[in-house]
Amino acid sequence: MDLYDGIMTTRAMRRLSADPVDPATLEAILRAAQQGPSGGNIQPWQFVVLTDPDDRAWMGECYRACYDRYEAALLEMVAPRSDPAEQAAWDRTVAASRHLADHLGEVPVHVLVCMPDIEMTISDAEGDMDVGTPYASVYPAVQNLVLAARSFGLGTALTTVYRIRHAEVRERFGVPDGWSVVALVPIGHPLGRFGVARRRPVEKVTHWGRWGERHPFGSAPYEAPGSAR
Repeated sequence: MDLYDGIMTTRAMRRLSADPVDPATLEAILRAAQQGPSGGNIQPWQFVVLTDPDDRAWMGECYRACYDRYEAALLEMVAPRSDPAEQAAWDRTVAASRHLADHLGEVPVHVLVCMPDIEMTISDAEGDMDVGTPYASVYPAVQNLVLAARSFGLGTALTTVYRIRHAEVRERFGVPDGWSVVALVPIGHPLGRFGVARRRPVEKVTHWGRWGERHPFGSAPYEAPGSAR
């Protein structure tokens, strides 16, 4: 598929079937993830891939327990939207997230993305130099994984809710001391359709030259191939 179309139509797919993922396809997706850029080419990631039914069932129960707590607290603090369309979109997101929590264990592949507990700060005679978070050297690999899955028609949904019980996850899957699980990416065949995700207009989040300076975009908004005009 066209790369740009793939990027523009990749969204979180939280409703995934239990149908298996071809092992060769999974390997190709992981190879694409490995090509992610990182600061100084340090490649600070390791992937723990869960395909065993017992492991996935355990992860599913752990995730459901985490999500039960998270959902209850989140819904307490989120006020209803005044715009009916925005409220409807939010309700769909909540329902899809609930579905993933209830069915994660059935998804055929779970990828745990692990990162060492490192600092990127270096120092010289003038003091420490803040060159950014080490997460910036891991999440490009995660995005590569997500986009590669999309290219094979597979859905993904990056989540971190499991971190409510992070220590248990590390222990269960043998993640060593000094390492953290920084993302969980389920991979499976989507039950819904890929499409353009609801986002704020790019004009609202782009500044030209300095903060607050807006610029009108002259091109028409993106439309996915085959969409109605």
